[in-house]
Amino acid sequence: MTKKIAILPGDGIGQEIVAEAVKVIACLKKEFGLDVELEEALVGGSAYDDCGSPLPETTLELAREADAVLLGAVGGYKWESLDIAVRPEKGLLGLRAGLELFANLRPAILYPQLADASTLKAEIVADLDIMIVRELTGGIYFGQPRGIRTLKNGEKEGFNTLVYRESEIRRIGKVAFDIAAKRNNRVCSVDKANVLECTELWREVMTEEARRFPAIELSHMYVDNAAMQLVRAPKQFDVMVTTNMFGDILSDTAAMLTGSIGMLPSASLDENGKGMYEPIHGSAPDIAGQGVANPLATILSVAMMLRYTLDEAEMAERIENAVRKVLDDGLRTQDIYSDGMTKVGTAAMGDAVVTAIRQG
Repeated sequence: MTKKIAILPGDGIGQEIVAEAVKVIACLKKEFGLDVELEEALVGGSAYDDCGSPLPETTLELAREADAVLLGAVGGYKWESLDIAVRPEKGLLGLRAGLELFANLRPAILYPQLADASTLKAEIVADLDIMIVRELTGGIYFGQPRGIRTLKNGEKEGFNTLVYRESEIRRIGKVAFDIAAKRNNRVCSVDKANVLECTELWREVMTEEARRFPAIELSHMYVDNAAMQLVRAPKQFDVMVTTNMFGDILSDTAAMLTGSIGMLPSASLDENGKGMYEPIHGSAPDIAGQGVANPLATILSVAMMLRYTLDEAEMAERIENAVRKVLDDGLRTQDIYSDGMTKVGTAAMGDAVVTAIRQG
């Protein structure tokens, strides 16, 4: 049965990197019989420019109808002066909420070919393989009340609400424990239970949920210590599970251990495994249109899509093996370039991956 993929390039380099991922999908369709159809729509700043909304209803409906969503990136300097209600990032948050994508999976994997690209010593990051499971639809990004108000003395005050229900914590815990069971049976839950009652509840519920998974070793860590440990001894972690805001910060920290944020994909899943897939980096407006952005994170996001939503593990492996092949061949975009390698642009890197897929 033909599966539908919604293609949402977004803003900045999103257009360029998604184009290379689409090349990969087209190759799999033509050469290996991948049965999918693609439909493209606007989101983010480009959607605001077109119709005054960062998430048009037509885009949200397409995303709901599709079996999976491939997103590029949203945002940029151009839209920073807009009211927060219509900034490009609201399109991304709206997709996550509208599709009920509560579980964000962010792998931090160091490819051995890129060991020198990491800013940490090779012995610290060699063979790094962490999965960060971030709760995505709750927490301080969505909590109410929120806003900016003026006090009686005329001073302005900004406020946001950090709130989690027990059910939200329990379901993201289950995702983390299920993933750990397929890896090394270790979960570290990250919170700030010493000062935040909300995450005190988080720790309590995680501990209760862990009793349903006796084979899993659960540990707890305060978020400030977790950030320190990620750069001190990152290989102590297998699966990390944490709140929306903490996960946002820690996953970007973990990404840089791997040498480049341009290498890392992500998946955001609902309770049935339907997902939105995107690179974890942003729209990089400073290099947009120059043809130098690294498309590999977006291409690897397609591999995650094939594995987690479309049940095409063999196709996913073809992509992952092709990425390893181009790295073995010494091809590098500017973000991962080092002396002795061959520097290539966005399109050339995408073409190289397609060639490697065809060659098997």
